[in-house]
Amino acid sequence: MITQIRQAQVTDMDHVMSLWLQGNLATHDYIPASYWQSQQTAAKEAMLESQLWLYEVNGELLGFIGLMDNYLAGLFVTKLAQNQGIGGKLLRHSQGLHSELTLTVYQKNSRAIAFYQRHGFGIQESQIDLATQEKEYLMKWHQA
Repeated sequence: MITQIRQAQVTDMDHVMSLWLQGNLATHDYIPASYWQSQQTAAKEAMLESQLWLYEVNGELLGFIGLMDNYLAGLFVTKLAQNQGIGGKLLRHSQGLHSELTLTVYQKNSRAIAFYQRHGFGIQESQIDLATQEKEYLMKWHQA
């Protein structure tokens, strides 16, 4: 079994976008599906400008993390590969590249909040995501 974390290429974007959409639809069921569908073009453009790291096993994409400078814009793992440590590996990889990371997470996504707290992130403030009107936390991690 060949496992690797590698930087994404333009040719990976269809697979990345499929995982992004499926992950958002499954995780954020409190936000209308039409919102995520309407955001695909903007998300793809943002991803092309960001640093994407893919987690693959035998060439199959199982997860990815997207960074815009020190901002963690997204972390996604395929449903069948969740709870296998892939998200943690991607996050630790990103923490190895940066001395500080920030992110926002919806307050209703308690599973993600707990995950980030286990990896050293702390809640900095509560705010409203203007696009969805959902409450979210700004979380921050910095190297000790």
